[in-house]
Amino acid sequence: MEPSGLSEREEAVLAHERRGWPGPGAKERAIREELDLSPTRYYQILNALLDDARALAHDPVTVNRLRRRRDAQRRRR
Repeated sequence: MEPSGLSEREEAVLAHERRGWPGPGAKERAIREELDLSPTRYYQILNALLDDARALAHDPVTVNRLRRRRDAQRRRR
């Protein structure tokens, strides 16, 4: 596999977002246990990745899905 230019942590955050979650509690618990991040830091990294061309090239389906969701939330505000 060709290197994406992303750090291991950034790739792990994107992989985490590809997973399905039964509820918010399970996701936050997995963020802490599997990635050793606070949910706040996780979402900071994730939001930065949504604007990163390397992340788009690495996982276009996930990044585009999350961008659409973020844009929809911004329009509702």
